[in-house]
Amino acid sequence: MQIFKTTTDLKHFLDNCRDNNKEISLVPTMGGLHDGHLKLVDRAREISDIVVVSIFINPTQFNNPEDLANYPNTLDKDLSLLKKANCDIVYAPKISDLYISGEMVKNYNFGDIAALMEGEYRPEHFNGMATIVEKFFRIIKPTKAFFGQKDLQQLQVVKALVKQMKIPTEIISTPTIREKSGLAKSSRNKLLSSTDKENASLIYNCLLYCRNNKTK
Repeated sequence: MQIFKTTTDLKHFLDNCRDNNKEISLVPTMGGLHDGHLKLVDRAREISDIVVVSIFINPTQFNNPEDLANYPNTLDKDLSLLKKANCDIVYAPKISDLYISGEMVKNYNFGDIAALMEGEYRPEHFNGMATIVEKFFRIIKPTKAFFGQKDLQQLQVVKALVKQMKIPTEIISTPTIREKSGLAKSSRNKLLSSTDKENASLIYNCLLYCRNNKTK
């Protein structure tokens, strides 16, 4: 497994791979890896020559500074997990490698896909997320990119992004991976107490109940 810290070095390496007709796939992450991320890596491994995993806590998609400060930063553990998962390349850049000083997020128009639900309560979140994802797509030029269905709204925004920006990357999604309680695996679960996790699992169990007892 090779680890790249700079865009220049990564692009040079991947250009050589493309010269040898290698198919490159990307799994974008913000670290704090769990089984859900590793399933994405496994799926990419099955159908790709080279799997790139990005680890970058993107500051522009956080509208709450406290949330950014508390986001799990577990790079050493993440690298160990990815090595065991036979990941080929990890791209773990610094902020200065991706954003120039004073750079603002791009102002996309994703309509109601981004304006409702999470977008209503996290202004500029999806613009920030799309900005960094587009940067990764331009840098890495993956044939395929893998996203979990847990962040369903984000998945739809990414699909809209590649369509709007005419990016030739196929977006592949994989099912949500859950704890035994039904709680979706998430990097932020590390911030929850046992009671919080138990309470959160009620959401999934209630949804299951509604699905199983709906009127046909």
